[in-house]
Amino acid sequence: MYGTIHISEEEYGQFAELLKNEDPEKLAEFEDRIQRGEKIEPDDWMPQLYRRQVLRMIEQHAHSEIIGALPEGTWITRAPGFRRKMALMAKVQDEIGHAQLLYSAAETLGKTREEMINDLLAGKSKYSNVFNYPAKTWADVALIGFLVDAGAIINQVTNAKGSYGPYVRALERICYEEAFHLKQGHDAFVALATGTPAQRAMIQDALNRWWQPLMHFFGPPDNISTHTKLLTRWKVKMATNDEMRQWYLDQYVPKIWELGLTLPDPALRKDPETGKWEYSDPDWDEFFRVINGDGPLNKERLAVRRWAEEHGRWIRQALQKPERSYVTPFA
Repeated sequence: MYGTIHISEEEYGQFAELLKNEDPEKLAEFEDRIQRGEKIEPDDWMPQLYRRQVLRMIEQHAHSEIIGALPEGTWITRAPGFRRKMALMAKVQDEIGHAQLLYSAAETLGKTREEMINDLLAGKSKYSNVFNYPAKTWADVALIGFLVDAGAIINQVTNAKGSYGPYVRALERICYEEAFHLKQGHDAFVALATGTPAQRAMIQDALNRWWQPLMHFFGPPDNISTHTKLLTRWKVKMATNDEMRQWYLDQYVPKIWELGLTLPDPALRKDPETGKWEYSDPDWDEFFRVINGDGPLNKERLAVRRWAEEHGRWIRQALQKPERSYVTPFA
């Protein structure tokens, strides 16, 4: 699965301007370490471009865990039955914990958690587009738990073999918990797909609405992605966007079809000769509109986070004050 990524020297040359101030001997030694499969640790020498790219990637991942908890969190009280409420509550709690792990990993690269949160709230830092779409029904929550988390697992398991030590170690922990999330989502998804006609219609409607955001999940095609080639050369990403999208289709489209559900892309098929999936190109203009803040719920998602930041400030301030001794009236 790994080790197939290649970037030509000609393609690498486009980054020469950004690397011109780096010590050439240290840069060569750094790249040799990467190719040998060694992990880069916070105190190791690294090019500033590597530091910026890894920080950007981990920070966006952390923000995605925080924002990603919002659409499911609103369904905790409405989930059907006590067991599903408890499972969803545990999952949302896990997602916030994942964000804490990732912010800690990102802080090793020199940016404080407060700076990262401020950049998120100001709209300067990005997070996964898929969380800017509404969860209108319980079927949306089941789909997120199954098919969105499936995409996250492919991404995270792949990159858990990457080059930056703190990120890799955080991903190893996160992947264990994501496996639970996938099972929870799959159970709810199958229950609807094999349920009453109304339940099947509800999950089919969710699939129809979510298919394009799911196809956007791994990012733009490799030929227009601005970061993929360098990230794969330095093994921060261990597969390209298109490669992960193909693995996703290969694993999950058959599972959807086995349940008798359809997907809203008549061109979707696996070429028996190449083994590659063919599909209609999703609307990449929409992808870039959403990632730049013009999605269905971009403003609402950030508004909720700003509210939480403002109303939780007193707790943070109290924790930062020196300890005091108190005498209770019952002593």
